[in-house]
Amino acid sequence: MFQLDLKSRKSIYEQVVDNVKELIMAGVLSKEEKLPSVRELSKILTVNPNTIQKAYRELERQGFIYTVSGLGTFVSAPDIDKVNKKRIHEIENELKRLINELKFSGLTKDKIHSMFKNLLFERGELND
Repeated sequence: MFQLDLKSRKSIYEQVVDNVKELIMAGVLSKEEKLPSVRELSKILTVNPNTIQKAYRELERQGFIYTVSGLGTFVSAPDIDKVNKKRIHEIENELKRLINELKFSGLTKDKIHSMFKNLLFERGELND
């Protein structure tokens, strides 16, 4: 379920955040699904519980999960109002950078467009 790379430059807490977000976005974790408790996940990953707590707090701040006192932590339903506008701006800038890199590599605008369309199709985001 979760994969940590102890050799990565990313901190463990960032890797946990990224892993949970990827599982949610891929549909592996569905809305309202209960996540492992901080203690359970820290045992599974052999990580300090404070690290997991920090990751869960960040995921909650970003609107991916929510906590119900006494019941646990659950996957949030997508809420467009909670979308982290700063993060979307960062992703947009990264996409611009990658598009420029593709152009520099010799790909045409049509080829780049086709590439994005194929990626969306593979994810089931496009029907045709």
